Amino acid sequence: MSEFSLVAMGGTFDIIHRGHIILLSSAFEISDKVIIGLTSDEFAKRKGKTVSNKYEKRLANLTEIIFKEFPNSSFQISKLENDFGPAVLEPKVEALVVSDETSNQGDALNKLRAQKSLPPVKIITVPMFLAKDGSRISTTRIKNSEIDPEGNLLSIDK
Repeated sequence: MSEFSLVAMGGTFDIIHRGHIILLSSAFEISDKVIIGLTSDEFAKRKGKTVSNKYEKRLANLTEIIFKEFPNSSFQISKLENDFGPAVLEPKVEALVVSDETSNQGDALNKLRAQKSLPPVKIITVPMFLAKDGSRISTTRIKNSEIDPEGNLLSIDK
């Protein structure tokens, strides 16, 4: 029996890396079902992000990695057009899984849920995964060829 019956989490998942896998793993470990908000292309642009992969490709990649890494897990992927997606409306969501980087979202989510007379969610903060150099792993660093998706340093001498 899991700690929660339903948790939510979100992300852009442009280039899926070890940090994403750890975040997903944490969500699946504590819940029977996970709602994953996947940032739309439009919302990513509004947030100042430049994505390498369009929404459909990111959705396919995320679905594939979940089936591969977390077989038999129950999940739903929803297109995120704002910071909270279904987590602000779904009364059965019991927790929000976030990284250190996005942990401040929990308080804002609970304020919005209170306005809708919904119970607060527990905020589960997962520490950021660090690359081999001790700095955080990120899609930006992967795009800049600093690290690979596992956090290994790449040679600057190309």
